[in-house]
Amino acid sequence: MSKEVKIFAGRATQKLGAEIAKEFGIPLGEVTVAEFSDGEFQPSFEETVRGKDVFIIQSTPPPSDNLMELLLMVDAAKRASARKIIAVMPYFGFARQDRKDKPRVAIGAKLVANMLMAAGVSRVMTTDLHADQIQGFFEVPVDHLYASTVFFPEIQKMAESGNVVMAAPDVGGAKRANSYAKKLDLGLALCHKQRAKANVISEMTVIGDVKGKDVVLVDDMIDTAGTLTKAADLMMDQGANSVRAYISHAVLSGPAYERIEASKITELIVTDTIPLKRQSNKIRVVSVAPLFGDVIQRMVHDKSISKHFIIS
Repeated sequence: MSKEVKIFAGRATQKLGAEIAKEFGIPLGEVTVAEFSDGEFQPSFEETVRGKDVFIIQSTPPPSDNLMELLLMVDAAKRASARKIIAVMPYFGFARQDRKDKPRVAIGAKLVANMLMAAGVSRVMTTDLHADQIQGFFEVPVDHLYASTVFFPEIQKMAESGNVVMAAPDVGGAKRANSYAKKLDLGLALCHKQRAKANVISEMTVIGDVKGKDVVLVDDMIDTAGTLTKAADLMMDQGANSVRAYISHAVLSGPAYERIEASKITELIVTDTIPLKRQSNKIRVVSVAPLFGDVIQRMVHDKSISKHFIIS
């Protein structure tokens, strides 16, 4: 069956793509990208994909180049007579634009879904969408995976101490944190924040008892790190022993690294859906390659993937 499968990766996700292909048991396919002097580029598959199930792995940030590269690769595979084309997007960009939250704005996530379907995808595979309802923006199947598959064993081991409390850095992450708390029979704390504008927090308060506890924060993404570091500092100020954060997508833009280094957070654990821009003693990376490799294997052989839905 592996002879009928080809796995390729865009330039933004080469390392993770190679690891996923290795987990599946085949080498990563060869793609070249011709670049023109005006910034235009043209991906080209350097091996046949005719009649194959083609998996194209690409996270989107920064989206102007990487999303376009993914779309061009999908189109190229379609025109080269691939049997199926599966867009594997470990991080799905524009997911924060899932609705009109004020007048005269775009719904970016729906536009991305429309473009992927117009390009010719047969299926989409992604991890921890910022909003679950984005799955409904597609008219093709969406395999929505969760980083809890790789995070849960670590958190479960920590919970054995009996001193752990789950927490969310904002109300949007409350459902995820509560799911962990119920699964592990742990206490729950929440942070309530008010924003002055995008990426700027005006006020934050902690709801719940964290004194003397080892706090585990969980969320789907960390961007400028303002919310997370402020939450960690507040919890430490309220007497927490330690604060660790398990975050699916390490966007880490702007002053994020400086904020993490200056904060009281004990450790930040992220996945490799987005490559780190630089290293930090406070940041540890856990790979999602085994998760994607196994799910692709199960998909190819028409097997259930529900065993990976530990916390959803």
